[in-house]
Amino acid sequence: MSANDQKRGRGVSSNPDSFIDEVTEEVRRDRLFALFRRYGWIGVLAIVLIVGWSAWLEWDASRQRARAQAFGDAVIAALEKADPADRAAALEGITAKDKNQATLLTLLGAATKADAPKLAELAADPEIPAVYRDLAAFRRLLLLNDLDEAERIAGFEALATPGAPYRVLAEEQIALIDITAGRTDKALERLEALSEDSEASGALQRRAKQLMVAIGGTPGN
Repeated sequence: MSANDQKRGRGVSSNPDSFIDEVTEEVRRDRLFALFRRYGWIGVLAIVLIVGWSAWLEWDASRQRARAQAFGDAVIAALEKADPADRAAALEGITAKDKNQATLLTLLGAATKADAPKLAELAADPEIPAVYRDLAAFRRLLLLNDLDEAERIAGFEALATPGAPYRVLAEEQIALIDITAGRTDKALERLEALSEDSEASGALQRRAKQLMVAIGGTPGN
């Protein structure tokens, strides 16, 4: 055997692990390609489904936004009508897409005592948001200004609990009832609190101060 043959023999026999690793890697690669050819369509289908689902969600969200904007535009256009009859007719002509929109249309359209029963139904409906129920109760009490004084005060007090959305407005109505009944001291106390209430709007704080002056009080600021 020549020297070169001996060297080649030693080279092959000295790296048997490397040779086995290369063969194993080739086998693995062949298996991987075979699996991909056989099942690769599943991965492609999954990607297509994910992309399609995402596109549908975006389209549906865009459609919902467009519907909400169209509803809002119609409501604003109706409220801008100066004549009450025209305003009521325009609101009645708007088609509600869900219960919340129907509730809002009822709240906005309620303008006379004849609408009080509908407002009472909304105020007692547990399926609508609490903010709508409170607004319905508040508007009903405003319309039924000939109710017994104690009943009106009790109704507004229920809406004037801490954290209630219309608390400060209900407090203002109670103060007005006290003024009408001649309970000036109580009215002044409530109005002074309202004039300093951080939850009251600037307009409400100004009204409270003006009422205090009108009944002989002196605003703190």
